[in-house]
Amino acid sequence: MAELATDNLGTQGAARGGFGAWLLDPKRRGALLVTPAITILFVMNIFPLMWSFGLSFFNYKASSPRVPSFRGLSNYERVLTDDKTWERFQTTAVIVGSSVLLQLIVGFLLALMFAKAFPLRRIVLMLVLTPMMLSFVSVGVFFKLFYEPTFGIVSYVMNLFTTEKFVMLGSPAGAIAGIVIADAWMWSPFVMLLVLAGLVSVPKYLYEAAEIDRASSWRTFWTITFPYIKSLLLLAILFRTIETFKLFDIVYIITEGGPGSSTETIAVFLYRNAFQFFQTSRSAALAYIVLFIVIVLTNLYLYAVNRRAQEAN
Repeated sequence: MAELATDNLGTQGAARGGFGAWLLDPKRRGALLVTPAITILFVMNIFPLMWSFGLSFFNYKASSPRVPSFRGLSNYERVLTDDKTWERFQTTAVIVGSSVLLQLIVGFLLALMFAKAFPLRRIVLMLVLTPMMLSFVSVGVFFKLFYEPTFGIVSYVMNLFTTEKFVMLGSPAGAIAGIVIADAWMWSPFVMLLVLAGLVSVPKYLYEAAEIDRASSWRTFWTITFPYIKSLLLLAILFRTIETFKLFDIVYIITEGGPGSSTETIAVFLYRNAFQFFQTSRSAALAYIVLFIVIVLTNLYLYAVNRRAQEAN
């Protein structure tokens, strides 16, 4: 019996030793280290994507106890043939184009200002970067109070020049302008940082050579400065276009899509269909259409970058 017990203990020790050796095998160590991250990524990202993509082919409502029925591509067809969807896309395009253009202009001017040394430069730079560090909700609340017609700063200043009460968010154009200004105020510092990184990387001897050749400021900019910041500008356009295309928080807080539906972006429209009207399957189909547009925009950027690299070679 003693010998049998000793054999069993030896077998278990060997098994434990074999498992420990398997764990300590350098060939498997890397896979074991990344397994927790891959598991979390699958649970939090990949599985919800696969689940929602599957729901886009069914007739399903989160508020209904009925069993989902397969509909094929009918949800995508209904979304793409809905006039409201295209109206929301047009509204989103207007806001994206106006906001990104304003961010590029303001960010570029700020970068030119901070590219040169001046007194209190660091303190002013910290103040300029502050909006980018705020949350979307904070920025939305701030600007909603700024636009308030009774005690808002914007209305108070405008009322000094007009006899009628100024209500900025009372018209579609004013509401869109209010959203664009809020978004540009928050993210122009991001564009400034990218452009500033390109400006400080320009060798000084190029400017000295241009000065010796008596090149104009405009020619110096297009032949020396712009080539160094071109790729960074494209990167800023890509990032800000994608993020503004998904803009939801600021729009929902400032205007809630109003007046009427004049500022209802595709993100707000998607939210209302999914969580207010419980059109789950149609919302999933619309979400994947938006995802497809984002992928197309990214590929266009990569194509432009690769083409520029080929031209440089």
